[in-house]
Amino acid sequence: MEHVLGIGGHFMRAADPAALSAWYRDCLGLDTDEQGLWRQEAGPTVFAAFDSDADYFARTQQTMLNFRVRDLDAMLAQLRSKGADVAEETHDTEAVGRFGWVTDPEGNRIELWQPV
Repeated sequence: MEHVLGIGGHFMRAADPAALSAWYRDCLGLDTDEQGLWRQEAGPTVFAAFDSDADYFARTQQTMLNFRVRDLDAMLAQLRSKGADVAEETHDTEAVGRFGWVTDPEGNRIELWQPV
């Protein structure tokens, strides 16, 4: 049986695509080329479905993007220093890692994950 090899892209609508792309580059360090190609580091990727009434992320969102980070505290401090909308709370799960959240300028909640 054929199977997918990995995530090939993440696409989203934006009122100002150039500004949103710049935010991801400047705040999260997501360094893409002119076609949007990003060479991410190897590591785990979670693909999970949630109940339609789950409140883990905004009900106005159908999906939530999750990025792996090396140091969650440093990333959250970096985002705050750039004026990003960073949630105050973080969550620790012993066997999984630490989680924090930021909302991009278009209102999309993004999860940041520091794996164990």
